[in-house]
Amino acid sequence: MKDNLDLRLIESCIKGDRAAQKVLYDRLAPRMFPVCIRYVGERELAEDVLQDGFVTLFTRLDSYKGEGSFEGWARKIFVTTALMELRRKDALKMSEDLETVRGMKAEATTQLQNIGYKDLMKLITQLPPGFRTVFNMYAIEGYSHKEIGDILGISETTSRTQLSRARLWLQNKIKEIENV
Repeated sequence: MKDNLDLRLIESCIKGDRAAQKVLYDRLAPRMFPVCIRYVGERELAEDVLQDGFVTLFTRLDSYKGEGSFEGWARKIFVTTALMELRRKDALKMSEDLETVRGMKAEATTQLQNIGYKDLMKLITQLPPGFRTVFNMYAIEGYSHKEIGDILGISETTSRTQLSRARLWLQNKIKEIENV
């Protein structure tokens, strides 16, 4: 039942029905905004990315073939939009992030149970852009290091290194929170 309703909504959006587009926006925006903010790290910029993502979604809606999850299909559009914004700002330069982790030590165990979901998401948005991008793509979106490398134009090794540094950065920030 829900699938038919969703497909009818999508068909109405493709035909230019503004009310249907508003319904689709209202359904997706609360789910896609956190995706945008996780990648770009700033609320205002995430709002811009969200709007740009919806422009792209509505212009490409006719390419959705009804195969697989519509939300998954839409999420890829918002991730790609965020990545394009990061590239435009040249925020994905990986080499500059090395200074951020100098002097940090890896901890064998971290008390993740002492930090809440919102606090963890806040920390993720504070990661340096290169770390944050790879961490989001790998740990949250489920891309492989090869896919990340292909999308970002970096090697698999660089992707693995950025993920490792992101984890180290997060571990140290969590440790700081626990010691407060």
